[in-house]
Amino acid sequence: MLAPGARGPQDPSQGGGRPPASRHLPGRQCAPCPPRAMNESPPKFQHPRPIRSFVLRAGRIGSGQARALQELGPRYVLPYQDAPTDFAALFGRVAPLVLEIGFGMGGATAAIAHQQPETDFLGIEVHSPGVGALLREIGERGLSNVRIVQHDAVEVLRAMLRPGSLAGIHVFFPDPWHKKRHHKRRLLQPPFVAALAQRLAPGGYLHCATDWEPYARQMLELLSAEPLLANTATGFAPRPAHRPLTKFESRGLKLGHGVWDLVFTRR
Repeated sequence: MLAPGARGPQDPSQGGGRPPASRHLPGRQCAPCPPRAMNESPPKFQHPRPIRSFVLRAGRIGSGQARALQELGPRYVLPYQDAPTDFAALFGRVAPLVLEIGFGMGGATAAIAHQQPETDFLGIEVHSPGVGALLREIGERGLSNVRIVQHDAVEVLRAMLRPGSLAGIHVFFPDPWHKKRHHKRRLLQPPFVAALAQRLAPGGYLHCATDWEPYARQMLELLSAEPLLANTATGFAPRPAHRPLTKFESRGLKLGHGVWDLVFTRR
């Protein structure tokens, strides 16, 4: 009989009370824990998702772009492959190869390729409307020196392009990712700049342009810190003649907005 108010041991199965004590107590010989079953898989650890510099959005594809994708895509759009590509065999000639990353709607790419028929161009873009727009330009201008890869540029650079294989690289108006918490998404980061420099042949050039001054200054700092690259100017460069003005850029210049070009060469 317990004294009034006293509490005896409670059965946890009745709810409340203290949970049963661990069977692993000091000074007590415990039975060994049961081994892992032979068919029990070890815990899986997932690698963090890679940070991408782009977000795929469902953009509207016009009828002309859709027709170009269907008719010209099989010839001019290359499938991504995890192996180096023989571009001399692909273009049917040995010629300087220039890479453009993120060509947007392809107007500048088509204009440059038209002006430089002796050079081959590989454009990378992930958005289908832009790919369709450039294909339409290729068809209308009769360009044979342009090919497209619709895939992540980081992976294309790593897998499909050999070191020292490029005469030039264009990175025109990449997404500046204005908010500070999104700066990690910017395309130009130290490891990617190093990879770009390694793909350039000696004397090859890397040409970047942006209309966002804070990003321009970050670009200048990143490119200047890469030991394989040398600046062709003291700071920012004047716009090279090969880069045409876009409609967006022309409108911005009329409003007093700035555009910053950077041209570095491979040592």
